[in-house]
Amino acid sequence: MASSESGEFLIHAATYLGAAAVAVPVFSRFKLGSILGYLAAGVIIGPSGLNLMRQQEGVFDVAELGVVLFLFVIGLELSLPRLWALRRDIFGLGAAQIVVTGAVIAGLTTAAGVMPAPAAILAGCALAFSSTAFALQYMKERGELTTPYGKRAFPILLMQDLAVAPLLAAIPFLAGTAGGDAVSAANWTSAAKAAGVFAAIIVAMRYGLNPLFHLVARSGSREAFSATALFIVAAVSIVVSWAGLSMALGAFLAGVMLAESAYRHQIETDIEPFRGLLLGLFFISIGMRLDLGVIAANGLVVIGGAVGLAAVKAAILFVLALAFGASRNDALKIGAVLSQGGEFAFVAFTLGVGAAVFTSMQATLMAAIVTVSMVLTPLLMILARRYARSAPDSGDDLEGPVGGAAHVIIAGFGRTGQIISQVVKNAGVEVIAIDRNPGHIRNAARFGFKVYYGDAARLDTLETAGVAEAGAVILCMDDADAVSRAVSAIRRKYSQIDIFAIAHDRMHEIELRRLDPNVIVRETLESSLLMSRKALESLGFPDALIDDYIDQFRERDRQRLLAQMEFGPEAGGEMMHHRFEKRDRTIEGRAQEGKD
Repeated sequence: MASSESGEFLIHAATYLGAAAVAVPVFSRFKLGSILGYLAAGVIIGPSGLNLMRQQEGVFDVAELGVVLFLFVIGLELSLPRLWALRRDIFGLGAAQIVVTGAVIAGLTTAAGVMPAPAAILAGCALAFSSTAFALQYMKERGELTTPYGKRAFPILLMQDLAVAPLLAAIPFLAGTAGGDAVSAANWTSAAKAAGVFAAIIVAMRYGLNPLFHLVARSGSREAFSATALFIVAAVSIVVSWAGLSMALGAFLAGVMLAESAYRHQIETDIEPFRGLLLGLFFISIGMRLDLGVIAANGLVVIGGAVGLAAVKAAILFVLALAFGASRNDALKIGAVLSQGGEFAFVAFTLGVGAAVFTSMQATLMAAIVTVSMVLTPLLMILARRYARSAPDSGDDLEGPVGGAAHVIIAGFGRTGQIISQVVKNAGVEVIAIDRNPGHIRNAARFGFKVYYGDAARLDTLETAGVAEAGAVILCMDDADAVSRAVSAIRRKYSQIDIFAIAHDRMHEIELRRLDPNVIVRETLESSLLMSRKALESLGFPDALIDDYIDQFRERDRQRLLAQMEFGPEAGGEMMHHRFEKRDRTIEGRAQEGKD
């Protein structure tokens, strides 16, 4: 019999899921985005709404796993070379944003007499941070992470995650609760611990992860593969957190280290459902933290503070983005999307109260200001987009032409896939190859081919590999059923994409024809016809006559295939035994007619 605790857990789970199922579609219908829907759901079911859920820190802790997984997925889409290419925006624009925003907010707070200088400095730095989960999810929902403004907004968020540890270490200085020498020694110890942990993680992941995933992939268990990926994320995040750094930063590092792995696409595919669900829970928990009673009692302070925070951050980001070379339209969007306070502020305010830097009321009001600022972000983005559209279009925010054609996905890297890959890649087309056989992947790596691990029969795997932007998908898997499932899934959702499928035999080709790929090539047909040509050549048949015989075979084979599709496998069998006609339309025949 179920215990009361398990029953209560199911009630809580049903409440969360039901609130999200109702609120998110409603807000998405009015183009307000899913994030505002989650926040509204949290307010409705939380202590300030229907009080269906009592706010519990445990809920927020579980929800933070969604942020961790989200940063891990973002890291998977980068790599160390790409990250190094962003260094100017990370350590230039990102660092400048934290310093300038923190200084301006601290100065305004001190000048207004709201709090003393130490508290104002901590508050300014904490409020300078934006919500990584909120901003990245907002851009990801709209496919804007790879746009020019998205590429500049992301490094700013990454620098903020890197700055978490120094800010936490500075709290004792601001509180004045420990001697300078003792604090300094503790900081040096923490820094050494963090550096050692980072080095150990990089070495372990560099040399241990691919063999581990290879071993798990060979087992053929999708559940074990998903569990391994989740374990890696959780373990790295815990170790990095123990070193005094952000768990999200640790997850991001794990993702970056796996970005060049052959298992990247399958890992992202397996983690995506967990990430989406837990990230939604995170935003619901933020909504539950919104204390409507505090806002009602201090309405002008909270609303005014949220509007002021968003305006100050947006203005500073706009100016800094322009200074670092962004176009005006991109600078507007960067300022709007990063204008809110971040989830790290909640941690800083809590620690600040414990260190007697803030009073409990100050921390509560600032937490409310941060939450309301998140609600304002989509509204600011709407204004930024409208203003950007009304401005003259200079084309500054558009990317220039890129050499080469759109990428092609090759699913299945056996003998056929390898040959196709060589031809297409050497023609200057980017190839993303996928195979679910670890042996194929390792063998391909010996000859310099990059093949990703994944089941291409699953649409989510193909979507992770970029099927929506692919110029074509070439399916040459060993499993005929997997090819058919992939064709059906792609054609159902992406009707515009060209699909080239290898059929394993006649019956498979008949099945594929009903699914409507653009091109079907039977696996052994062309090689058999080439061998037939060589045999007839050796027997003295002229080239023109061989061409005509092969054309006749192709026509008969097509007619037989159509008959089989309509009447069954035995139909058209007599066509296989008719002698070819010696038609006068061969080159030799026409030449002879000319002589006559």
